[in-house]
Amino acid sequence: MGRFASLADRDAVEREMDWNARDLPVTLYQFLTRARDAHGPRNAISFQIFSDPKARAETLTWTDLHGRVTRAANLFRSLGIGEGDVVAYLLPNSIETAVTLLGGAVAGVVNPINPLLEPEQIAAILRETKARVLVTLKAFPKSDIAQKAAEAVRHAPGVHTVLEVDLNRYLDPPKSWIVPLVRPKNPVLHKAAVKGFASEVARMPADRLSFADSTGDRVAAYFHTGGTTGMPKVAQHRYSGMIYNGWLGGRLLFDETDVLICPLPLFHVLAAYPVLMSVIASGAHMVMPTPAGYRGEGVFDNFWKLIERWQATFLITVPTAIAALMQRPVDADVSSLKIAISGSAPLPIELYSRFEAATGVQVAEGYGLTEATCLVSCNPIDGLKKVGSVGLPLPHTEVRILARDGKGGFRKCAIDEVGEICVANPGVFAGSTYTEDDKNRDLFAEMLFLRTGDLGRLDADGYLWITGRAKDLIIRGGHNIDPAEIEEALARHPAVAFVGAIGQPDAFAGELPCAYVELVKDAAVSEAELMEFAKTHIHERAAVPKHVEILDELPKTAVGKIFKPDLRKRAIARVYDGALAEAGLAARVAVVVEDKKRGLVARLERTGTVDETALAHKLGEFTRPWEWHQG
Repeated sequence: MGRFASLADRDAVEREMDWNARDLPVTLYQFLTRARDAHGPRNAISFQIFSDPKARAETLTWTDLHGRVTRAANLFRSLGIGEGDVVAYLLPNSIETAVTLLGGAVAGVVNPINPLLEPEQIAAILRETKARVLVTLKAFPKSDIAQKAAEAVRHAPGVHTVLEVDLNRYLDPPKSWIVPLVRPKNPVLHKAAVKGFASEVARMPADRLSFADSTGDRVAAYFHTGGTTGMPKVAQHRYSGMIYNGWLGGRLLFDETDVLICPLPLFHVLAAYPVLMSVIASGAHMVMPTPAGYRGEGVFDNFWKLIERWQATFLITVPTAIAALMQRPVDADVSSLKIAISGSAPLPIELYSRFEAATGVQVAEGYGLTEATCLVSCNPIDGLKKVGSVGLPLPHTEVRILARDGKGGFRKCAIDEVGEICVANPGVFAGSTYTEDDKNRDLFAEMLFLRTGDLGRLDADGYLWITGRAKDLIIRGGHNIDPAEIEEALARHPAVAFVGAIGQPDAFAGELPCAYVELVKDAAVSEAELMEFAKTHIHERAAVPKHVEILDELPKTAVGKIFKPDLRKRAIARVYDGALAEAGLAARVAVVVEDKKRGLVARLERTGTVDETALAHKLGEFTRPWEWHQG
């Protein structure tokens, strides 16, 4: 592990040698074998099904994990999975999830799928990736994953085998006796063969691969991004990108004495690469509390005690989880913690300060994206953390801030000038980021730099600041408004926990800013008060929201990002319904859907006799499309 405190430290690591000259394994199996050879009897990975700090946990050593992954890879090959074939998994966190992730990438191409998606979205991903094997849960109380999987496979005829993981093995009597009696029924309406994961894996050799390992770098994982709309984009990851993410953790952050507590899901790149690959590179120990991680029953209430139980040194988190933890007293000895690493969304300075005051531990914000395999930058663990920035670009990563030059090309932005964040590193698969060719068009600047779609700037010290999403800009009568300005202002109100600012449709300006707010638990404030607060704290008059609405909970992704497409749908329905009512037209918005080419479309239903010409004129004043709802 090397010191990482400044840009000079980063540059020193880069100057040691070219990335391609480093003595690194070429394949994931070689990578895992090195970890076993170096750290065999040490703890590699632990999982506990309940959040109680005294609950039973299962731990695998590096030798154990290597054997399990070898068996899983052999099983997948025996089921006809070659290097280019896909093993998908629809699983919560467990030992089997990590084993499937690694074993799937050794045998073929692994495709993790978010189990919070709906069956039709899961089926769309299975079809897009041409998955042949699906690893999922056996029907289990309080979980609908098995039912979702069965329905999804019915619509994904390419899947020929379903392997079921039974979480009952993690339970002790009498609970383990009761599960078979109360297990939900899961009628299988598809044609795939259904087999038990544990029994099938047990028949395979653990001491050797039954096939020749890959001889070079190759695509070994498909991760979906944006799958919550039903039209997923699928990013391709190579061994080199996975190993690069692990190497960064092993070189800059962790060693074999570290314990990483990771309640983030293994279907997401943050847990799969910066965490799991880093523990392989460093020999550190990864702990997963409950199948649902932060969403697990009692996890937040027991969290500080879990850190004490495992003597965790690193906490992997996201801002929404930090906000929830800050509503609970630190009721255990957390002195083992060195630092918390936060990703997925910007961290408000107020939250950073509260966390440091409560725990004595700083939060280092980082930045990564599925399209770059993950890591791009991080605030230095040993150096100055500029709160609100996402830190310094990591070794062997080049970040450029680019703007259109007006001649069809790009120009490099000056220090502190906002432009599009563009990235080149070993995790970027230039030219082939997505499985679909047409989605790779115009995705790269200078044929090399991945255009992230994020707006940002580099300051004089080399720190990267994200200022918003290019596609999130609110364009009010041609005037660009950064939603972050609205969000930061409203987040200063003591009653506000989270803010999502978007552009709502407007017949005159095209879009007007609007904000949705989630309050701190038990706080009370009116929408009118928040509107007045916004007027006082937002200096640009055009950016003051036209509408502020308090929701019980803002829609969020599995890793805690505010999910703005849901907020946009809500705003379109409200604005269009208001316009129709004001014009006396007997119609309302039934649903807002995402269309692949047109974006968000309002589907209307009649509430009486409608003058269709007048309705077409009225809704024609807005830029967002509409159509009649069928059925």
